[in-house]
Amino acid sequence: MQNWQSEPGEECSSVIDFSDASDVCDRLNIPLHKANFSDEYWDRVFEDFLKEHKAGRTPNPDILCNREIKFKSFLNYALSIGADFIATGHYAALKNVNDRTYLCRAKDNEKDQTYFLHEVKEDEFKKCLFPLSNLYKHEVRKIAEDINLSVSKKKDSVGICFVGEKNLKDFLGRFMNLEKGPIYDEYGNQIGTHNGATLYTKGQRQGLSIGGVKGKEDLPWYVFDKNVKNNHIYVCQGIDNELLFSDELECNKISWINDVEYSFPKNCSVQVRHQHTPIDCKIEINK
Repeated sequence: MQNWQSEPGEECSSVIDFSDASDVCDRLNIPLHKANFSDEYWDRVFEDFLKEHKAGRTPNPDILCNREIKFKSFLNYALSIGADFIATGHYAALKNVNDRTYLCRAKDNEKDQTYFLHEVKEDEFKKCLFPLSNLYKHEVRKIAEDINLSVSKKKDSVGICFVGEKNLKDFLGRFMNLEKGPIYDEYGNQIGTHNGATLYTKGQRQGLSIGGVKGKEDLPWYVFDKNVKNNHIYVCQGIDNELLFSDELECNKISWINDVEYSFPKNCSVQVRHQHTPIDCKIEINK
């Protein structure tokens, strides 16, 4: 499936992915279909991605891509050509109990991708298979190697879903105005310059380009706040700095996978980003 229309001369991950898929299908003697969802991706994923960035938030397009493309447009396409199910390479599991389907974590906790699937609904999961649910990544590579698949040593994909390993600053700069601005420490002292406040997220360490600062300890710097209206970001030192911590968060646009009546307050666990270790929490609903 192709979900991004590249500019002329631009390297496109979908071209490489299609070539790899073609090699695998030839090896396994199964038919290969190609579908283009570039328009749907732009309208239902990428425009929201840009809007969220402009608002100063840090969107994850992979979550929207799963909800709108893989488990909607692609699923509907597969069903329309006679498929009974779709099988994807997500590290996740499905559990069927009393005609209900529940999303569960994969055996490989390090690779678990349920975070990216939390906006997909139960009805879609009923038509899905996750063959990697009980496998570790090294086991998957070994299976591919044993049957001589060309992708057995292919590196893991990173970057924006279906857009590839592009430099985020250069890529976003094609669609929105990015201006350099000041980096302030927790005391209001300017200690550096950034490339556009919208590019940074709270807790970020990489990409700050803050060298040795006179009078400061030799500790890493982290973003603890930003103001996209003024184009300022604020940083502090040390991974244990209290400015990086919070004991609560507020969320909206709540998405329930299963149409179930829940009572609140409810004790459960929360995961705020991919590969973050889930921690205990209590959910309360503000009316």
